[in-house]
Amino acid sequence: MADTLEFNEIYQEVKGSMNDGRLRLSRQGIIFKNNKTGKVDNIQGSELSESLWRRVALGHGIKLTTKNGHIYKYDGFRDTEYDKLSEFFKSQFRVDLVEKDLCVKGWNWGTVRFGGQLLTFDIGDQPAFEIPLGNVSQCATGKNEVTLEFHQNDDADVSLMEVRFYVPPNQEDNTDPVEAFSQNVLSKADVIQATGDAVCIFRELQCLTPRGRYDIRIYPTFLHLHGKTFDYKIPYTTVLRLFLLPHKDQRQMFFVISLDPPIKQGQTRYHFLILLFSKEEDLSLTLNMNEDEVEKRFEGKLTKNMSGSLYEMVSRVMKALVNRKITVPGNFVGHSGGQCITCSYKASSGLLYPLERGFIYVHKPPVHIRFDEISNVNFARGTTTTRSFDFEIETKQGSPYTFSSIEREEYGKLFDFVNAKKLNIKNRGLKEGMKGNYDEYADSDEDQHDAYLERMKAEGKIREEHGSSDDSGDETDESFNPGEEEEEVAEEFDSNVSASSSSDGGDSDGEPKKKAPKKAKVVKERKPRKKPSEGKKTKDPNAPKRPMSAYMIWLNASREKIKSDNPGISIIDLSKKGGELWKGMSKEDKEEWDRKAEVAKKDYEKAMKEYKESGGGDLEKGDKEEKKSKVKADKKADKKPEKKADKKPDKSAASKAANKSMSESFKSKEFVSSDESSSGESGSKKKSEQGSDDEEEEILSTPPSSDASGSDEE
Repeated sequence: MADTLEFNEIYQEVKGSMNDGRLRLSRQGIIFKNNKTGKVDNIQGSELSESLWRRVALGHGIKLTTKNGHIYKYDGFRDTEYDKLSEFFKSQFRVDLVEKDLCVKGWNWGTVRFGGQLLTFDIGDQPAFEIPLGNVSQCATGKNEVTLEFHQNDDADVSLMEVRFYVPPNQEDNTDPVEAFSQNVLSKADVIQATGDAVCIFRELQCLTPRGRYDIRIYPTFLHLHGKTFDYKIPYTTVLRLFLLPHKDQRQMFFVISLDPPIKQGQTRYHFLILLFSKEEDLSLTLNMNEDEVEKRFEGKLTKNMSGSLYEMVSRVMKALVNRKITVPGNFVGHSGGQCITCSYKASSGLLYPLERGFIYVHKPPVHIRFDEISNVNFARGTTTTRSFDFEIETKQGSPYTFSSIEREEYGKLFDFVNAKKLNIKNRGLKEGMKGNYDEYADSDEDQHDAYLERMKAEGKIREEHGSSDDSGDETDESFNPGEEEEEVAEEFDSNVSASSSSDGGDSDGEPKKKAPKKAKVVKERKPRKKPSEGKKTKDPNAPKRPMSAYMIWLNASREKIKSDNPGISIIDLSKKGGELWKGMSKEDKEEWDRKAEVAKKDYEKAMKEYKESGGGDLEKGDKEEKKSKVKADKKADKKPEKKADKKPDKSAASKAANKSMSESFKSKEFVSSDESSSGESGSKKKSEQGSDDEEEEILSTPPSSDASGSDEE
């Protein structure tokens, strides 16, 4: 058996962090040297009382307990090293290396055992976790609850800050289990104890953050806030800065204490302790020390008996005990004469104080920004109105802070202050121009310029201009009757339209002006549908195809090359790419393809000539002759009702005139033109003169009833 054992990559758990180093076991004891700090831990073998072997996150580890209660933990062992270590401990230290695993069931109900400097939470016979009580900084009790807070570990990226235990009430014993639990923790924990008498006490001070009224007890090394629900002990070493800020109403004062690390209330962190005082409150204070102790400790900064305003007493005592300067506003004076600016940050309204070396905003949430942290500032117009502007600050870490709803009268004062402090201003030239504009607004009446009001007035004028046309449209919509539309549309294609139109004309003599616009609104043009079999030409599949252009011949020849140069290109993109390439080609390059297009055109003309000579064009000729015969037949049909109209002597001229005026009153322009083109001799003459295929198709597709109605009306 070797007299010594050495392990290189061993980790020691110290205050929640793992430090690697070298572990050496010898007859005299155990030595561990930290690689990071060089610190050496020496454990005498005769002092060991217990040793445990267990599985941990970094493999396996040993837990050593000394006779005076100190505990040492070393992790990073391999599973195969258990036998060697067990034999060494038994032979050299006369201690058995007991194998005991941690409970990994995940239960949260068990028993608490206090042993030396360690709190062990057991589930059954197995320990679930252990807490070194030396890491506890606070122990708060509640109804059936104990809360442990821990010191912040700067070496660890993530550290445990709080654990809560539920302690059920004990029915058998008269002792309070919560109080017993707390006393066991406090006896071993590194908790700030309020031992001795306080130097002085301030009663019922109004605190904004955390909100409430607290008694502040001033001790030589810490500050104790005692409230109805929570207690806070703040060491003076955690105080960074002190601020004394006058309220805008000149009747109150803010006293701000900056803390790091912050005080905690559940999940909430308070980086600032803000007290609010009234200037009218006075206090006579007597320190709980004799005059010699006061003189020796505070060196004339404080006296045993003091009197004055309450905020002055608190600030004087805090300055002497913390030994830090109190920051007050500098030479900035706002438009209203105060040393602060009213604004909003996030959802709350507060006060922004420009200081000599930074900005501080109180109070919800409080923000302190030093000038050396600022990357740039920006003056932005307000998003809702021109009567205010926003002040934006961007830090070097990229964090933006926007203070909004600042009165426009404060612009010039704040701009001059920022410019004097030589802070980087975005769009400096634009902002200097805006400064003059804001000064103009400050001298003018507040209601003189409002962009939103001007826009609303402009929209109102537009509505008034179009109001009459909208009303007339509503009247025509109200007079619309679907039943009338059906009757009048039926009259267009009714062969017996003369009787109905004459009767309507008689009724319309009394009020011709009112009914005319109504019928013009109702009657709509109805175009006759074309029969696809009549208008469409049949194409002979044996006819020669038209020749391709020079571009298409070139594109077919270059298609594969474009695809290879642009893999995965779509058909549409290929056509676009081809058009771009063809457009960029010179005339000399296009001559080759122009010649090929000419040859193709000549071949097409030659093939078409041979096709017509062989009788291939007879199909098209037959279609045209059939169409001409139908046109002649329709012309004869148009002339016949004209003769019938001449043989009707019984109709009076008055009824014809009324019928004609009635038809003109409700027909639209489109209907009249189509009716004239499809009825009477004038319509037939006009179509015969034009002789186009499209108009012939319209004549063929017009229903006979419409032709008859047109001749009767004339």
